[in-house]
Amino acid sequence: MVVEKGQNVVIGPNVIFGKDITMGNNVVIYDGTIIGSNVIIQDNVVIGKQPTRAKASILPETKHLPPTVIGNGVTIGTSAIIYANAKIADEVFVADLATIRERVTIGERTIVGRGVAVENDCSVGKRCKLETNCYITAYSEIGDHVFIAPYVVTTNDNYMARSKERYDKFKGVTIKDGGRVGANSTILPGKVIHEDGTVAAASVVTRDVQKEELVVGSPAKKLRDVPENQLLRNQE
Repeated sequence: MVVEKGQNVVIGPNVIFGKDITMGNNVVIYDGTIIGSNVIIQDNVVIGKQPTRAKASILPETKHLPPTVIGNGVTIGTSAIIYANAKIADEVFVADLATIRERVTIGERTIVGRGVAVENDCSVGKRCKLETNCYITAYSEIGDHVFIAPYVVTTNDNYMARSKERYDKFKGVTIKDGGRVGANSTILPGKVIHEDGTVAAASVVTRDVQKEELVVGSPAKKLRDVPENQLLRNQE
């Protein structure tokens, strides 16, 4: 095992490393974290952080969570934070300043772009592209080969922090295999983008997007079907 470390690296007890790990300066790895082989961890990265809860939060208090698991061939960019009980599969790329919260799973070869936030209790499939500064709200499910463009916002609270009625109605978004969302779009709580559904840039999704249809506008409405040569099943 070869672990190359920069300055001021803090490694908690019972951390498990694979082979050929490279760490930059000021890295913090919390207790029990499991890190595979051929992993690059750049400056100021934090892995395995336990979540803290605001006093005014309506979410249940979280007790000590299990460790983070990082797969083989993963790259974690400068100042990224990966919380406890996250599972990052093989060959995932996490760019600078990204945040991956607790109980999140990221599938193999997915790219989590610069400044992306994936909130708690989300699942992201394999070979996805979450581009710069997009926001994945808590309790969302994202399938395989999904493309989410820069500055996309997903939401999970129809009541916008008013009334106790909302407490048991939080629901993230679902984007199924091959779904694509254009830049600066907003997806409202609980909405589903079905397989190969496509949302044009700057759209507001207020109802489900059906399989293989292209929607555009605010509110987003069907414009046409996605061209055959753009469908996931027709890609090499």
